[in-house]
Amino acid sequence: MDVSELLIYGVGLLAQLLFSARILIQWVTSEKAGRVLSPASFWTTSLLASVLLMTYGALRNDIVIVGGQLVSYFIYVRNIKLKHVWEGLSWPVRWGALLFPFAATGWLLWSDTYSFSYIMEHSKVSGVLIAWGGAGQFIFTMRFVYQWWCSERLQESVIPLGFWVISLAGSLMIISYAALRLDPVLFLGQVFGVVAYTRNFMLGLREQRSAPKPSTTS
Repeated sequence: MDVSELLIYGVGLLAQLLFSARILIQWVTSEKAGRVLSPASFWTTSLLASVLLMTYGALRNDIVIVGGQLVSYFIYVRNIKLKHVWEGLSWPVRWGALLFPFAATGWLLWSDTYSFSYIMEHSKVSGVLIAWGGAGQFIFTMRFVYQWWCSERLQESVIPLGFWVISLAGSLMIISYAALRLDPVLFLGQVFGVVAYTRNFMLGLREQRSAPKPSTTS
């Protein structure tokens, strides 16, 4: 493995470290409160980690990784806005954050070296495996679509119980994809997540069961 490959893996590992850190922070905060919380640090760390992971995916010619981040990336931005943190960032940071995913996707698909046709022709990953990994990323992304929908209804950033169920399903699919793809970055990043998602599901279920039921009497 040469220096350039080590640097690429370093970017990916740093991204997964940040993703794990956001879950750890959210998990510890929720454990202290005895219920599932949605701290602002969860979303700001998510955005930074997503930038790094898309960079890693582009450098590895992996459209599954880049594509899997696109939708959730803008949901991170929306939650940062709901947390009233976005307005406090400087305009270069805000515009840079908004334009980055378009730049990364364009570089991956249309550059001479990393065109879509090149990726499909030279990829060592079979079409079936790409489809499986893509499905896992799609399900994993849908958790944030669901979270976004619930948050918009309440006009505040929340993490509903279903978020953790969808997270577990998508994460297990991505773990199997990473194992077959021989991608240690994806594999290690998801293993820790499975534990945190399970614990958050248990906390959310306990909170749901202990919530007072609405009175049926008039």
